[in-house]
Amino acid sequence: MTAYSLLDLVPILEGGTAGQSFANAADLARHAEAEGFSRYWVAEHHGMAGIASAATAVVIAHVGAATSTIRVGAGGIMLPNHAPLVIAEQFGTLDALFPGRIDLGLGRAPGSDMTVARALRRTLESSPDGFPRDVMELQSYFADDGQTGIRAVPGGGAKPELWILGSSLYGAQLAAALGLPYAFASHFAPSALDEALEVYRRQFRPSAVLDRPYAMAGFNVFAADTDAEAELLASSMQQAFVALRTTGTGVPLPPPVPGYRDSLPPQARAMLDHVLECTAIGGPEAIRAGLKGFIARTGVDEVMLTSSIFDPDARKKSLSIAAAAMRHLAA
Repeated sequence: MTAYSLLDLVPILEGGTAGQSFANAADLARHAEAEGFSRYWVAEHHGMAGIASAATAVVIAHVGAATSTIRVGAGGIMLPNHAPLVIAEQFGTLDALFPGRIDLGLGRAPGSDMTVARALRRTLESSPDGFPRDVMELQSYFADDGQTGIRAVPGGGAKPELWILGSSLYGAQLAAALGLPYAFASHFAPSALDEALEVYRRQFRPSAVLDRPYAMAGFNVFAADTDAEAELLASSMQQAFVALRTTGTGVPLPPPVPGYRDSLPPQARAMLDHVLECTAIGGPEAIRAGLKGFIARTGVDEVMLTSSIFDPDARKKSLSIAAAAMRHLAA
């Protein structure tokens, strides 16, 4: 059976607050746990009006306390924004609080624009080109091998599950070289998906943590009882993407708008169709067909489902339909 998991950007709803978003996240994670999802991830973004997960480790602790069995973690932490020692301490703390349940996905994008990145880092001398070195430094802290001359407390001896994230061949090559699991961000950057998975599998070197490649890919799901209802639910995320691409700034997640996609000019529709290429929108049959085709295309070991739906109850129902589709495919 292909495993299925959940990526939550912890959306701030139009007219809502971050506090409401965190309550929704805990409720959604409990729902995902009950529906058989393997893991619940949040992602590090900064300066985005519609995303509440900037303090990623804090949100993970909140969700971990609200659940009991599902793995919780970051998909991901943008490592160039941080000293590896700080991340070792944060995720060492999480591993101590929730042993055997913590994932740490690592990416090299800023998760923001460069003005925000400078405010985070205080300097832009920390280049994404140093990402492999930072990953290995972080591994050294967790291994408590003394190579850095510094002990992470907590952190030394912690065993969060490390992942490399990416939307290009770079992450695929690094994950393969280090023998780590790999997650591709096809839910918003699908262009290099097939090539990246091929490179990762072909170049993979077994490691102490993984003896064969293990790949995950992101997939958007907007599910409802009918195709028309699902199309309406998807319009919130479509509006948010158009706002981000046209203005460069995020907006709180807007309520759905009937016929939104059809109202757009051709250029905007084409952008959405490309960005959301790895997406299923519709009733149960459409969702099953979309997931079946994506899994057959990619052969991934795990699918990371995501969707930003304005109504929390509709979002939970969408996840239930998706989980039922995954169980149906397994059967």
